[in-house]
Amino acid sequence: MGEQCFPVFCMEKDYLNLRRKLVLKYYWQVIRRYKTSFFAVITCTIVASILDVYIPLKYLHLWNVLSTNDFSIVSAAKSIVILIMVLNLTRFLIQRISGFSLSFFESSVMAGLREQGFSYMIEHSHSFFANNFSGSLTYKINKYARAFEKLTDRMVADGLPLIVRSVGTVVAIYTLFPKYSYILGIFCVIFLLTAFIYIRYKLKYDVIASECDTKTTGTFADAISNHSSIQLFTGHEYEKSRANKIIQEQKKATVFNWYLWEGLGAIESFYIFIIEFIIFWVAVGDWRLGLITLPLIVLLQVYFVRLVDGLWSFGAIVRAYYESFADAHEMAVILNTPYEIIDKPSQVAKNIEGEVVFEDVTYVYKNNNSKVLDKFSLKIPAGQKIAIIGSSGAGKTTFVRLLMRLFNLTSGKILIDKIDINNISQENLREKISFVPQDPVLFHRTLMENIRYGKRDATDAEVFTAAHLAHCDEFIDLLPLGYETYVGERGVKLSGGERQRVAIARAILKNAPILVLDEATSSLDSHSEYLIQDALTKLIKGKTTIVIAHRLSTIRQMDRIIVLDKGKIIEEGTHNELITKEGGLYKKLWDLQAGGFKIQI
Repeated sequence: MGEQCFPVFCMEKDYLNLRRKLVLKYYWQVIRRYKTSFFAVITCTIVASILDVYIPLKYLHLWNVLSTNDFSIVSAAKSIVILIMVLNLTRFLIQRISGFSLSFFESSVMAGLREQGFSYMIEHSHSFFANNFSGSLTYKINKYARAFEKLTDRMVADGLPLIVRSVGTVVAIYTLFPKYSYILGIFCVIFLLTAFIYIRYKLKYDVIASECDTKTTGTFADAISNHSSIQLFTGHEYEKSRANKIIQEQKKATVFNWYLWEGLGAIESFYIFIIEFIIFWVAVGDWRLGLITLPLIVLLQVYFVRLVDGLWSFGAIVRAYYESFADAHEMAVILNTPYEIIDKPSQVAKNIEGEVVFEDVTYVYKNNNSKVLDKFSLKIPAGQKIAIIGSSGAGKTTFVRLLMRLFNLTSGKILIDKIDINNISQENLREKISFVPQDPVLFHRTLMENIRYGKRDATDAEVFTAAHLAHCDEFIDLLPLGYETYVGERGVKLSGGERQRVAIARAILKNAPILVLDEATSSLDSHSEYLIQDALTKLIKGKTTIVIAHRLSTIRQMDRIIVLDKGKIIEEGTHNELITKEGGLYKKLWDLQAGGFKIQI
């Protein structure tokens, strides 16, 4: 049954109540903006449902008048017909008002929910996105909004009218013939109670199906976003087999869920068959004794058919109710998850010169409790250009992520111009740092938009200048649409070197006082690298520059080279100083790269 998709605690009653409260909490934050249209929909629905119950009573009045065969009261009959027409027209107008109000209300709230979900999610930490499939996150936002649509449609179109019509029908029949109101009342209670208990039992399987659906979506997104790796490693059959196992798991959960639904339908059909037989068996007996008229029997039939139509939808209402909360809960959990990196700004960094200081910084990864940096201290004067090197796992990437506050420090402090970065906002901090990654990922937007992302209010002329300095114009001018060319998802339509030049153009345009380069020329050919090195020479002038180096030939002109090992500084100095240090790690790495790799056969 695919239980692995379903957390055991989902079956606990308290958890179900907490989940419902959590979803309603975030729904209400958006719904309250549209309270007028919300109450208009509720009011119109209630009034229209009351008229649905009241109008058949006027038909009974008409039938009773006509059954007297007294033509002297034709005017009275016509008056009743006119009243019925007015009531029907009123109901029609109210239903149309309700429909338009519901359309406005639902569309507005769904837009608000998508905005709420995206706005909160996009500000989660680097770790959050590293631990979740992007496709699944997107799907959760859409499910969150669609769940509201499903819930509102069922509650307003079926649920609220069912309550009003059921109560109204029992009351209306009670005023005419109490015995039948008791029969229908008992039937309603048994029918609704059975459906409610059954669906509560079935709920856990609804959640299984929903979570398996999310798992399938995440699997597809993961495979499709890594299609190039699948092609390069001939993984098509493996991915098909892997996806098929998850699809079959979802199929088992879904079909069992649907079988349960069919079982409820069978029980409800049996109830309806029995109660219809009882009502009309009793009615025929009362008619034979002269206790009930034929018009009243017809009215009973009308009410019974309408009541059954409403009750028949009760199962779907409860199902939609729980399914909606199950679908919306995944997003509500994200909304209820506090940000890992929390802003408590007490200062504003304005005219930054660029001094960076690490004071006894320790960082421990929470997932495996491994210590990456251990009481790490380093001072980089404003305008100094340093390189950080070390073997894989030495702490280079962690150094950059901590500087940009993508992770929280375990202990210690990081200062920029003597300001603790925890005392300024993340946005304020990151606008002072330009970062060029080793493998830039671009938006599926135009080249103009991607470059302008470094400074979103930049003029076209500024974008062109930055592109020229990064030598982007050399390939952009050859494209039919030039700067209006879309680069594809994650920039796949561009080569690695072209993507890197776009990233460098962004950094040039941003012109921040601190520049971090993660081997920014690694994907370029020799000619492009030469051109970019010239651009970088101009870019880094007057800026505090931190280069994460893999190719040591690119850092010879740095003011200082920092060698890391196991989160500690083991060597420090200029290139010329370090290559003369016998037994030093830098010298070993330099000799290895300068001499090339030697393969023994």
